Order: sequence, then C-alpha cells, then structure tokens
Amino acid sequence: MSHTIREKQKLLARVRRIRGQIEAIEHALEEEAGCETVMHLIAGIRGATSGLMAEVIEDHVRTHLTDVDRKRGADGASATDELVDVVRTYLR
Repeated sequence: MSHTIREKQKLLARVRRIRGQIEAIEHALEEEAGCETVMHLIAGIRGATSGLMAEVIEDHVRTHLTDVDRKRGADGASATDELVDVVRTYLR
C-alpha cells in the first residue's frame, strides 16, 4: 500500500489548510489589504507547501526507496538516483 494512501487523511487535512490559506490571500486582495499582509500570507503558504512536500518525500524515501533496495540487496544507487530526481524536480 502506498504511503499516500496510508496517510491519506493526514495529507488531505494539510491540503485543506493550504486551501484555506489561499482563500485568505484571495480575501486580502479583494479587501485591498496592504502588501505586507499579502506577503505574510504568501510566505505562510510557501512554508505549508514545503512542509507537505517534505513529508511526502520523506515517506517516499522510507517506503519506496530504502526498503525496496534493502530487499533487493542493491547498493542503493538506484534509490539515490530516484531521490535526486525527485528533489531536483521539486526544487525547480
């Protein structure tokens, strides 16, 4: 079972909080809030999405990369390559 399925409710709760933060930005813009307020709200979303991504990456590494390569007796090179690809894609 995939870790995103196993952790589905926890991940969905985080996504719903992020949605609420996005709606707060929309509301602030509609109400013509100051740029400092908007920037703080945006920074909060950035932190929240980074935290969500970090959690998914960590679970991915622990569930799909580390355990799989141990079971196969691999040297970890394929797991390392996959992890580097995931991180590079995220950091773009």
